[in-house]
Amino acid sequence: MEVGDLFRSHPNLSEQINRNIAQSEIEGGVYLRDLPADRVLEVKTQNRSYFLLRRDAEIIIWGHPVFCPGPVRVSISGSNWGGSMLKIGFIGRGMHLEFQHPEYEMPIVTWQIQEVRECRRSRYSAGAPQ
Repeated sequence: MEVGDLFRSHPNLSEQINRNIAQSEIEGGVYLRDLPADRVLEVKTQNRSYFLLRRDAEIIIWGHPVFCPGPVRVSISGSNWGGSMLKIGFIGRGMHLEFQHPEYEMPIVTWQIQEVRECRRSRYSAGAPQ
């Protein structure tokens, strides 16, 4: 693959959408499919830190005082740019995490993501389900 292939625009998408997609690749993030099981991610937004644990096909999240003060199994849709366009299965810097909580009808969308990093499990084991 050549460098020019990494950010090739799609002819059926607008310039803004192509720009957003390219920017998400530059800013970086994590595809959930690439996250090994039993790993904890810290997703730091403008207002708080969320912690995600991948267990096989499940994602468990905690860190929000209302929606997930303790571990909750959720479905991560992906990340968006503050609108309805979603980068599926991706958690990206500069974007907003979108997930479906089992107790809420509408998806939950976080503030803009500042950082995504893997944590050592032992450091966060107090909040993580065993």
